[in-house]
Amino acid sequence: MMTLYPAIDIRGGKAVRLVEGDFARETTFDADPVDAARRWVSTGAEWIHVVDLDGARFGSGANRDSIARIRESVDCKMQVGGGIRSLATIGEMLELGIDRVILGSIAVTDPEIVTQAVKTHGDRIAVGLDARDDRLATSGWETQTDTDAFEMARTFGEHGVRHIIFTDIRRDGTLSGPNVAALERMVQATSAGVIASGGIGSSNDVLNLRTTGVTGVIIGRALYDGRIDLGQLIEDITHG
Repeated sequence: MMTLYPAIDIRGGKAVRLVEGDFARETTFDADPVDAARRWVSTGAEWIHVVDLDGARFGSGANRDSIARIRESVDCKMQVGGGIRSLATIGEMLELGIDRVILGSIAVTDPEIVTQAVKTHGDRIAVGLDARDDRLATSGWETQTDTDAFEMARTFGEHGVRHIIFTDIRRDGTLSGPNVAALERMVQATSAGVIASGGIGSSNDVLNLRTTGVTGVIIGRALYDGRIDLGQLIEDITHG
């Protein structure tokens, strides 16, 4: 069964959403991200997906306090990414009680850290692959590389990575629907489980992904805009 991951993106201590990762196209939804976390858990979420946008952009843990407060406030599993670029920081996050740590930019620039982290922490490590036209981007999506997303996913799977979060940057925050073809290709490319991210605009967008082989779906703006009733969608997936 697919797992749903309500997304909480934190910038400047607030829960926000960007469009195509553009920091100039930001909407604030919750002044306190704890409120968002409690809302999604109250409707049945078993996981939440948290990203420190400032950390992703600048490589710092600017929103660490907010992440710690979320962890203290909700009784669910959490996966967290954004600016986690060392084995020491991974350890700090796990000590906070985070269930899964997402490695993004560092996975592209220094993949050996991923290998070491997986050896130590197993499936508590996920890799975030964020692609623009199939090529990976880093540093809060502001740096474009020529690295092929699918080849990188294949390699990480071979090195024991169990979870890959694949984001189509051009779809993210647009509500235009996920890139189904790219997700199907990603599932075929790697032995890791693939979590879909980017473009979800309706419950049907999520339900239609059940045939692609993805293990989970991250939902952001569509929840905050009220386009998706999370509780009903969980019910549909569980019993549909």
